[in-house]
Amino acid sequence: MTIRRFTPADQPGVLDLILTIQRDEYGIAITAQDQPDLSNIPAFYQNGTGDFWVAQDNGALVGTIALKDIGSGQAALRKMFVAASHRGRTVGVAQALLDRLKADARDRSVRQLWLGTTDRFLAAHRFYEKNGFGLVAAENLPAQFPRMAVDSRFYGLSLG
Repeated sequence: MTIRRFTPADQPGVLDLILTIQRDEYGIAITAQDQPDLSNIPAFYQNGTGDFWVAQDNGALVGTIALKDIGSGQAALRKMFVAASHRGRTVGVAQALLDRLKADARDRSVRQLWLGTTDRFLAAHRFYEKNGFGLVAAENLPAQFPRMAVDSRFYGLSLG
């Protein structure tokens, strides 16, 4: 398994992975059009302190994670998705993606990470909490945080 920066050739695989998890696995009524960030990942994520990474296993795209620069040494963790076949501690894809994002964020002088998720992603809640993220009330998010309509639970992490 390898973690690497997104390239435009990854676009179809990213869309397929994310939409399959959102719609088929969790029953969230969302389309690619509802997520305009996915139509131009380089412009939306790969600027400032931001970036987008993919996990590949034997040539298949099995995970994604994004860092969105929101200014003032802060960034939003977005689009963290791992294929069902590659979830769990023994595989370690989610942890490898998050570790890469945090290391690169620190290298880019990001001091605070924020994220939003849905109430349905219970395993994700446990994962973020295990990795030091603390619950944050929506009203305490930075004004520039890119909140999605489906977000109902929020977390923050200081990178020190």
